[in-house]
Amino acid sequence: MKNTFYLLCIVALTLVSCKSTKGTKVVTKKSKHTTTKNSSPKTTTTTSSKTYTASTSSNTTINNIIAEAETYHGVRYKYGGNTKRGMDCSGLVTTAFKSEDILLPRTTSSLSTHGNWIDLKDVQKGDLLFFATRKNSRKVNHVGIVTNTRPGYVEFIHSTTSRGVITSKLSEKYWYFAFVQARRVL
Repeated sequence: MKNTFYLLCIVALTLVSCKSTKGTKVVTKKSKHTTTKNSSPKTTTTTSSKTYTASTSSNTTINNIIAEAETYHGVRYKYGGNTKRGMDCSGLVTTAFKSEDILLPRTTSSLSTHGNWIDLKDVQKGDLLFFATRKNSRKVNHVGIVTNTRPGYVEFIHSTTSRGVITSKLSEKYWYFAFVQARRVL
């Protein structure tokens, strides 16, 4: 009975995890980080056609990114995918941001070092959440985009191997324990 439980846990973790490291071209944007003694870090990001400042980034831009990601809701999981025919977690993030001419690295591990680290209590719509879904590992291998927040509540859209593109709550036990970090790229 105990062995069956462990086997089911391993299968569940395998099915829910996602990592995209296929040999794809990574295009990154330039970032300047400045921090003053009594303020939080600001990021100015320049892409091929738009400039954003973290403190003044447009709600419209963030809402457009989330709306684009939500158009893929229900699309099946496909390793390395970034179309309606199949999508992986980092493909969903890069495709959604690219719709607003914001180019991000293609892999989850590269995304996890991009932008500014933020405390979970400061998470806002459009921020990225990173997870480690492999047993006994804290190495990031899954990413999602925050779609809704309020005190003590975070909702995010992501692509899972078992259910494709879905929206989940960080308060769900699985995601709560797999959470590693949050980052802001806008």
